[in-house]
This record gives sequence, structure tokens and C-alpha cells, in this order.
Amino acid sequence: MPHWGSEFERTFANHAPMVLVALARIGGKPHQLRRFFAYYRDTKRLLPFAQARSPLSAETWRASIGHRQSEPELRLFFAGEVSRLGLDGAVRHYLPVLAPGIAASAFHALMRMAYGVLEQDPDAVAIALGYWAATYLALPAATGAEPRTDDPAEVLALTATIPALHGLPLHDLLWQNMRDAAAIPGFRPVVDWLEIGPDTMRRMAATALALFAGTQHFAALHALTGLHWIRLVSAHCDATTTATMLRVFWQGIAALMGELGFPALPEASALDRWRHLPAPGWADIHAAAAESFDEHDISLAFSAFAEMNAYGDPLYRVAAARRLGMIGDYR
Repeated sequence: MPHWGSEFERTFANHAPMVLVALARIGGKPHQLRRFFAYYRDTKRLLPFAQARSPLSAETWRASIGHRQSEPELRLFFAGEVSRLGLDGAVRHYLPVLAPGIAASAFHALMRMAYGVLEQDPDAVAIALGYWAATYLALPAATGAEPRTDDPAEVLALTATIPALHGLPLHDLLWQNMRDAAAIPGFRPVVDWLEIGPDTMRRMAATALALFAGTQHFAALHALTGLHWIRLVSAHCDATTTATMLRVFWQGIAALMGELGFPALPEASALDRWRHLPAPGWADIHAAAAESFDEHDISLAFSAFAEMNAYGDPLYRVAAARRLGMIGDYR
């Protein structure tokens, strides 16, 4: 869907290109895809994508990083690079530069990249690279300081103790709340707190699932789905780039603790009780999501299914059923 803007009013992300793929993947029928897009296009008032004004080169493209108005030129540049290097080659070449800005458009550039590599669609990957570069969100950089923990949950708990985060005014847009939290001096060390190792992605996924199951919060949903997206993209990255994505992604989630209301994670006993609750099967969950006009219902239904297949935790199915109103509030 290259003719529609990556964002619309007030820099809200256009989910349609990715959600239509997710909808097809969970069994959505052609009429459901058409119905969803027509509704989404009209209610969100999607904007046409602008035309590039002048070309960028390998020497000049970096000057456009973080400039939304330069997305047309960046998209044109990356279309040429994907054509030159191939899909995998372009991702491997450019993500080391872009990975520290993974919070771009509140992880939605990551989402677009993940669906591009999932579909092995060179055009979608070029669009994702341009979108990522244009909306790149610089959070405080890692310094290499000694980590405090190897537990992602502990990083969130420690972040909740930063006094200046409490009472910080909240915006409607996740990326703006991340930006504001990151500007607080006490937040700057957070990026170095987590030790990244071979098991970090799995532990982050388990923490994100617990966070979403316990809160059903919109920001927690993005933590769960975002780790599915990183898992997809990491197949086209080296270990160093994947580690950077994980570190900065979790820094971004920590920056949303105020938006989440500084929740305590559920106890292990509660999580175990919830994962054994009766819940509909995935076929029924996917059928319900396919009837929804909420893009996040569809995104979650697909990502939770994929993550349960990867990690085997039935709590993904229970939490997704709760989001869709198919079971009651187990809390």
C-alpha cells in the first residue's frame, strides 16, 4: 500500500498495511480485508503519500534521519538500496545504523519491517527502512556501564522508582511519552541496566506477556507484539544488532511505565492460575478478531498466536481471549 502515508493526523501510525497481512494470516476472508481497509481508511482519514522532491545518496541520507518530512526521499533511497543489495542484504546493512532508533513511531516502523520480512516483500522492506529512518527516535545511548540485572522485569521495577517519572504529563501518542520520559536525567542510566544474553528475548517475551495479562493495557500490548516483531526481524540481523534492538526496545517499554500506571507484575502463582483457565481455541479467537474493526485486536491475535507457538505458554491464548471479550476478567 505505497500510496498511503505511513502516518496520519498528529503522527498516528497507519497500521493498515501490516494489519491486512495479519488479518490474512489468521484466516480473514477477502471481503473481511476489504471491509476492514475501507473502514480504517475512512475513519482514520488516511493521507496520500507525498512525492520525493530530490534524491538522496549514500553520502547524504543520514542527514535526513529523524526528519518526518524527508520520508519520501528516504523511501526512494531505500527502494534503490533494496534493489541493489536484496532484501536481506539491505536489512543487514542498514539496521545496525537504525537499531538505536527502534522506538521510531512507537515501534511501528519495526512493525512494518517485521511484516515486510515475514512476507519477503522487497517493496515493504524499503518502505519500512524509510519510515524507520524518518521517524527515528533517539533515546539516551548506552554507555557500556555495568548492568544491574539480567531480569527484564527488574528493570521495569527499578524504573518505577525514578521519582521524576511520577506525575509526568501524558500525551495521546506513545512515542511522545517515551521521548518525555527519556529526557528526565534520572532515566538516562536505564538503557545500561539490563544484561543482554542468549535468553534475553525469551525472558522479555515472558515479562511482556505477564504485563499484558495483568493490565490489558494498550502499551503492554505493544510490548508483547513488539517482541514478536523483533523475533521476525532478528532473522535478518547479526547478534550485535539484535542485542541493540532488544536493549533499546526494553528501554522504550521502561519509558512507558508512567503511561502503564507503574504496575507491579502479577505473582507467578496468579500467572499459573490464569494460564490454566478455560479459554476458546485459536480458531475461534482468530474468527472473532477477523470480525473486529480494531487494528490492535487483529495485531494481537496474530502475534500472540505466533509467540505461543514459539514459547509454548498458553497464557497468550487466555490473554488474547480476554482482550476480545471472549472470557471475563480473570483478575
